Amino acid sequence: MINQHQKTFKEQIEKEGNDLGKRPAWLKVKLPTGENYNEVRTLMRRQQLNTVCEEARCPNIAECWNYRTATFMILGDTCTRSCGFCNINVGIPNELDMGEPRRVADAVKELGLRHVVITSVNRDELKDGGAGIFNMTINLIRRETTDTTIEILIPDFKGEVDTFNIIMKNPPDILNHNLETVPRLYHAVRPQAKYQRSLDLLKWFKSNGLRTKSGIMVGIGEKKEEVLELMKDLVAHGCDILTIGQYLQPTKVHLPVDRFVTPEEFNFYHDEGLKIGFKIVESSPLVRSSYHADRHARAIF
Repeated sequence: MINQHQKTFKEQIEKEGNDLGKRPAWLKVKLPTGENYNEVRTLMRRQQLNTVCEEARCPNIAECWNYRTATFMILGDTCTRSCGFCNINVGIPNELDMGEPRRVADAVKELGLRHVVITSVNRDELKDGGAGIFNMTINLIRRETTDTTIEILIPDFKGEVDTFNIIMKNPPDILNHNLETVPRLYHAVRPQAKYQRSLDLLKWFKSNGLRTKSGIMVGIGEKKEEVLELMKDLVAHGCDILTIGQYLQPTKVHLPVDRFVTPEEFNFYHDEGLKIGFKIVESSPLVRSSYHADRHARAIF
């Protein structure tokens, strides 16, 4: 259910009458097929695991799964927050599945992953926000596959340093936390989040020795100069890697697409990001947080 800020923002964009028509050619992808895709899908069902690839309707699922990579989504499939862009279920989550970390570790080993990404829904009803399950999952993966680099894409845990310390008991190789959009749009896009809190989170983990990463969407109502200011904020808070992709409306009840950003503008963000100080910038229409994550890990270590 969208809140009043989201409703007002949605109506504003729709009132402007943006007739975007069909998606441009650069946003078209093939239907997911292939031997490896089917094998990975079968493994996820057998292990009763959730993936953000499926839950968020990622356009790169065919490419990634055929490359035998996937982003595991832990802490269940129901989120306690109502972001205006996200297609993951919102509601009261089920009890924690304490067998989930073991199943993730087994799947990582079976797939023989060189790099694995672990993300989660928000679990604001939990005292530790689910940080303990991240801790267990990383620990079990490291026991099974010592050569696998681990990236976690975490919620903000309400900015609680106690939960950050739980993560650091078994620290990942890369700590990812997405800003998603520019601060002006937070009330509509991330109503339960705070821009500065997310920046402070990234700075805290960077100061504790981790490589840090963040991601944003464009085409959801931001201005070009706002994106550049956000990029400067991230670098100032120690962010190493940035991903930028086109926002695509998952259903009609979600926030509408404001515009289709051209490949030329994505190239501009890529070049400016490197000038500003990011070590790696992945910027193109179909980029999502975990796209080419294994390549980023190999490049930065």
